[in-house]
Amino acid sequence: MTQVCEGKVYLVGAGPGDPGLMTLKGQGCLSRADVIVYDYLANRTFLQYAKDRAELIYVGKRAGSHTMSQAEISSLIVDRARKGKVVVRLKGGDPFVFGRGGEEALELARTGIDFEVVPGISSAIAVPAYAGIPLTHRDYSSSVAFITGHEDPEKEKSQIEWDKIATGVGTLVFVMGVRNLKQIAEILMSYGRSPDTPVAIIRMGTFAEQRTLEGPLRDIAQLALENGLTPPAIIVVGDVVRLRKRLKWFEKRPLFGRRIVVTRAREQASEFLEDLTRLGAECIEFPTIEVIPPASWDPLDRAIDRLENYQWVVFTSVNGVKYFLKRLQDTGRDIRDLKGLKIGAIGPKTAEVWHRLGIKPDLVPDEYRAEAIVECFRKLGAEGMRFLLPRAAQAREVLPEGLREMGAAVDVVQVYRTTTPDYDTDRIKNLLDQGAIDMVTFTSSSTVTNFVDMFEGDQQRLKGWMDSVVVACIGPITAKTAEEKGFSVSLVPPKYTIKALTESVVNYYGS
Repeated sequence: MTQVCEGKVYLVGAGPGDPGLMTLKGQGCLSRADVIVYDYLANRTFLQYAKDRAELIYVGKRAGSHTMSQAEISSLIVDRARKGKVVVRLKGGDPFVFGRGGEEALELARTGIDFEVVPGISSAIAVPAYAGIPLTHRDYSSSVAFITGHEDPEKEKSQIEWDKIATGVGTLVFVMGVRNLKQIAEILMSYGRSPDTPVAIIRMGTFAEQRTLEGPLRDIAQLALENGLTPPAIIVVGDVVRLRKRLKWFEKRPLFGRRIVVTRAREQASEFLEDLTRLGAECIEFPTIEVIPPASWDPLDRAIDRLENYQWVVFTSVNGVKYFLKRLQDTGRDIRDLKGLKIGAIGPKTAEVWHRLGIKPDLVPDEYRAEAIVECFRKLGAEGMRFLLPRAAQAREVLPEGLREMGAAVDVVQVYRTTTPDYDTDRIKNLLDQGAIDMVTFTSSSTVTNFVDMFEGDQQRLKGWMDSVVVACIGPITAKTAEEKGFSVSLVPPKYTIKALTESVVNYYGS
């Protein structure tokens, strides 16, 4: 009897490309994996679920370019599993639908390695749906067939029963068939499929660059050639294609087709990413700042020990509130120790943290920047008052200097600092070089400065790349920093919030 080794393999379907279409179980497998073996069709965004020390191995296959043969891939998976590793074989779509997962599973079974299959949403189903084409509809088609458009060239004869499917199935979905489209169309017509049958070719389905071409069966191959349609693409043949004019939804979203880089710190970017993605953009996470604790807590601890000496505590960021409250708790105190203190917040997001704790800040300016807080205290009066400003290690001096000029005593303490994360810039460089990025968004001066620093050695090329990219900044201070770095800023919202920035992005492309 074959001995089962300690390692385990998960054959995971990543779905068609849209990160939101990956299953929760698939994400869980990625987070536990010691080794992730992934292919070309699996969106690299999924790799963010991997644990820090996971081994990532690319074995992608594209038409005319294979990094490894199928036998080598299977051997690699077996080798890592025999070493006791938890291996995820991440495949685009579903592992068992034209994904060669069956071959890999058979090899694992043959070698006695424990494995599980985690199904994914097949591109054969998802891509037509994103193009507004239902594969079945009671008025148009009651049957559907999924067919490879690229059979194993070593087969002696085709396993596709063309004479039966040509007229015996309502909707035909061909995967990997663009290069053979002329032959496919001719065979279908030779077996009785009407030359007038509507056909849709959907390239890069579920991605920002999704593109759909429609035409009758008789002309579709020529149309594809004239329009330069290349793989990867899904081909749908059948009357259901007629419904696309009324049902297409993905391509109608206001940011459809836009590829937007988000440079905000990862722990703060989720809402912004979700909103842009929901509106149709393909977002690329490129965090240029990482928020970490200060080098020493001593200054903050001393300020906490004498909280009763202050009249105001003013916060200029969500991070300032977050790290201040955490340290308050770590030192054995809680928000009750803030009794008698007035709280100022630079904007609604910073104020919202306090609202969730049942505390209404005493001051939130109409304009969300330090100058506006200074103006508020010019009206309220600050002479003789003592202020505590928990903030970043590096920040503008507008607020403390403005308060001191009014006769206030101000203690500035570091509660967090920002650093440049260790992030691979190659993907962003390649996309910029290809002109494949539409917009880069900046939400603070630090994101701008660090963005430039991360292109060390390529600053001159970066300037040229960014000339053809829309630069969007959350506010005038950030915009000024971007302009000082040589960028042309196209977009600054009237209010300096993420929500306003998102709305301005939509309005910019809408106009």
